[in-house]
Amino acid sequence: MRRQIIVMFCGFFLLPLQAALADAPPVAQNRGALFKVQDASHTLYLFGTIHVGAPDFYPLEPTVTQALEGAGVLALEIDPGADPRAALSAVLKYGMEAPGSKVPADCRQTLAPRLAPLLQKYGIPAESVAPMKPWMLASMLAIGEFSTLGYRSDLAVDNYLSQQAKARKIPVLELESMEGQMALFGAMSPVDQCRFLEDGVASIEDQEQSQEAREIANAWRTADAAAFDKLAAKAAQDPSFAAQFVQKVLLDGRNPALADGIAKLLAREKHSLAAIGVLHLVGTKSVPDLLRQRGLKVERVY
Repeated sequence: MRRQIIVMFCGFFLLPLQAALADAPPVAQNRGALFKVQDASHTLYLFGTIHVGAPDFYPLEPTVTQALEGAGVLALEIDPGADPRAALSAVLKYGMEAPGSKVPADCRQTLAPRLAPLLQKYGIPAESVAPMKPWMLASMLAIGEFSTLGYRSDLAVDNYLSQQAKARKIPVLELESMEGQMALFGAMSPVDQCRFLEDGVASIEDQEQSQEAREIANAWRTADAAAFDKLAAKAAQDPSFAAQFVQKVLLDGRNPALADGIAKLLAREKHSLAAIGVLHLVGTKSVPDLLRQRGLKVERVY
């Protein structure tokens, strides 16, 4: 899996969505992937999300809705309704060059002729991305590509669940932090960040990114387990730098801590709901597999 997963599996740039859902169709069907996790006396539903959305994603099907209504806690990777100052601080720390510093001569200059038409396509002013580090620029391009396909960050599934929980006065627990997520990208060397950006530009140019975005969104929209397995296998075999970073760092590298947080939530709450990026739930080294290794009962609902 390539660059667009940055957007799907990191919960930043999310906006409120009540008004955007006004025209959502009143048809509920299975979405994403859903697992039921149990110990001797507690039950947790584990729901796979994507961090963008479309109006026809909602409403969510009754099993998920009822799991949320009966939950003592909703756990998300990041709560998009939390204090935005934490997100801004992390972006400035890991995604932007320090104020007053000279932007290093790197791939942004070399790629300028290829970046210019993409920025114009997405309506992104060139001056606004000038201080961005290469990985952050790659993320902004991915967001732009999603928007052209009709997938919006303000309709993100995590955002919807967060707002539904708060309307019901259900506490929202963060399994990760914005600081921690951004630090994973910021830890890349300047050379690797350039490789990441170059891969992102190439993926957009050859339309690979748009094709993969459609495949993931369509698999989520229809809860297509076979399609998710195919996507996971494809991701593991992709030799590109960006794909390997996503697989090894953003997925495999985060899964143990996510599983640990979910197991702790299960142990202390009789009924709870956890919702994390759907590709954390499929493939080898997935969160459900890690939970099974802890001796927990894990059943795939769909």
